[in-house]
Amino acid sequence: MNKKWIIISLLSVIAFTVSAQKLSFKKDGTFKIVQFTDTHYKHGDPKSDTTLMLIPRILDAEKPDMVIFTGDIVTGKPVREGWDAIIQFVIDRKIPFAVTLGNHDHEQGVTREEIAGIVTSYPFNLNSLSEVSPGRVMDNVIPVYGSEKPLKETALIYCFDTGAYSTIDGVKGYDWMTTNQIQWYREQSLHYTIRNNFRPLPALAYFHIPLPEYTLAFNDEKNIRYGVRKEDECPPELNSGMFFSMREMGDVMGTFVGHDHVNDYIVNYHGIALAYGHFSGWKTTYTPEINGARVVVLKEGKREFDTWLHQLDGTIKYKVTFPAEFINQDK
Repeated sequence: MNKKWIIISLLSVIAFTVSAQKLSFKKDGTFKIVQFTDTHYKHGDPKSDTTLMLIPRILDAEKPDMVIFTGDIVTGKPVREGWDAIIQFVIDRKIPFAVTLGNHDHEQGVTREEIAGIVTSYPFNLNSLSEVSPGRVMDNVIPVYGSEKPLKETALIYCFDTGAYSTIDGVKGYDWMTTNQIQWYREQSLHYTIRNNFRPLPALAYFHIPLPEYTLAFNDEKNIRYGVRKEDECPPELNSGMFFSMREMGDVMGTFVGHDHVNDYIVNYHGIALAYGHFSGWKTTYTPEINGARVVVLKEGKREFDTWLHQLDGTIKYKVTFPAEFINQDK
């Protein structure tokens, strides 16, 4: 890591610390997150106009407290102008936001580190530059504070970089959570659990490539699910154990991914909600459905959340509460 990157990292950590203090539950005890994913935005391409329509429409309708972009956001040149166009919508509305990269973001002549530098340079960004694992950027934990003073961490938002493609000879497909990332997560979880009198804080995790458990969860008919699977999940072929760690640490209530454009389901798997966002890009043969976003509402002091899909045309789909509506009464 060169000196310039170290300086940028230090400045970003300072900015992240200051910005994170501003995330807090509202007086009514709610905290709303809007997730956009897989916009595949190409600046100047008319096909991307639906994304430019979607983002401000959803933001103005939902008025979120935070926005998260979960990968494959800008997938065409010019890259900086593309990110500027997408992020300007949240900057104009002064909404704090975070980004997790996908497998295509760095394929336009820029590195993941360079994209992280762009992302963390924007006002209202909550990411910090990090190198928990080589080649991964912006692995962060973002605290959400309570509605009353003195400020106290009440919930956590984890952001993970799931990389791109397999790095092991003979193993095809997509990359996986690394052992470094899993160890980092466990350390962060334990840190906040200890600070909370040894009780895990309610937490959500956002990243791009789904865990292998998504397939297992949806295939098991006894698991309650809402939404659809219109293509096979595309997780990594190797399971490095992140889901197990999340279940063992006891803080993560749900994970939210993108990657598979025509899947939008949420399913309960061993007490953790495994959910997709809603494809937020433009219509193609592969993705004929109207685009949209996933909304999540955390509730202060409770291990539960509401969630729904909000489409470009205003349609609200699959509005549910986790875990109340995911409990199998036959067990």
